Amino acid sequence: MMADEPLVLGIETSCDETGVGIVRGYTLLADAVASSVDQHARFGGVVPEVASRAHLEAMVPTVHRALDDAGVTLSDVDAIAVTAGPGLAGALLVGVAAAKAYSLALGKPLYGVNHLAAHVAVDTLEHGPLPEPAIAMLVSGGHSSLLLVDDLTGDVESLGATIDDAAGEAFDKVARVLGLPFPGGPPIDKAAREGDPAAIGFPRGLTGPRDLAEHRFDFSFSGLKTAVARWVETRQRSGEPVPVADVAASFQEAVADVLTAKAIDACRKHGVETLLIGGGVAANSRLRALAADRCEKAGIQLRVPRPKLCTDNGAMVAALGSRLVAAGIAPSPLDLPADSSLPVTEVVMAGRVGV
Repeated sequence: MMADEPLVLGIETSCDETGVGIVRGYTLLADAVASSVDQHARFGGVVPEVASRAHLEAMVPTVHRALDDAGVTLSDVDAIAVTAGPGLAGALLVGVAAAKAYSLALGKPLYGVNHLAAHVAVDTLEHGPLPEPAIAMLVSGGHSSLLLVDDLTGDVESLGATIDDAAGEAFDKVARVLGLPFPGGPPIDKAAREGDPAAIGFPRGLTGPRDLAEHRFDFSFSGLKTAVARWVETRQRSGEPVPVADVAASFQEAVADVLTAKAIDACRKHGVETLLIGGGVAANSRLRALAADRCEKAGIQLRVPRPKLCTDNGAMVAALGSRLVAAGIAPSPLDLPADSSLPVTEVVMAGRVGV
């Protein structure tokens, strides 16, 4: 039973959300999340020390809530999976320490998994096994990445990544410029619905001929963020009102345009017929709509999890853990470190010196 339908408890603490998920095979049984985002809002960004303390306080109650939701006990669990990186070092350590404790106390195997690979794996809970190879585009506050996934349990290649601000980070910074609340993704998405995406011609980073030669699948949103800030400052200095909806729509369009164009290009370059989009920014309505339109025209199958599964959660960690157990991948040792810069090519971590 365990080989085909392992019951896995997943712990996610890479940033500001304490997530505990329970998965049996491809079936999601529980997805409990305790967020500390409200504690960070007044700072306009995540404060690592605050996040770490919040994880400590939320860990045990969130585990118990997930077990209750799933209708199982700790003794029923076949394996423990935990995000070992990348992420905030202190936050990761809380999750890894908790997972080690549960693993040791229960005598269950421990899997330290990659946060980015987990964002890919969570889609299997909604759409079933992932066709391989597939292109995965992960867009969040800390990552904008294009991955070639030949085997979710161990063969993931990085094609490109952000070289400065990630897409989600740019949303947060632009929201601050526009006087919108943190985190910036949802309020910009909402404001953009009343605006004209063609009102302002904001730049598309790393899309010129020279950029494409060197950074074909990389992303840069720092210049876009700066362009928005300067445009708004110019309006304010001249005493003109700032059309928040138009700015939000035009900024959002620039982000979605670049992300989807590069993702489609990666699919064509590698002859891949499936594109998966994950990460918090994948909840953005314009990104989802533009990706669907362009994938349909290109004959590419698009897979995007429902918005709740796009943001950080324990379900994605449990989903990847379930695939690792089912594939017979060796578990991590109890000297498993947390690694804030864990490369995406390392899907499951072996014991080594780390943070």
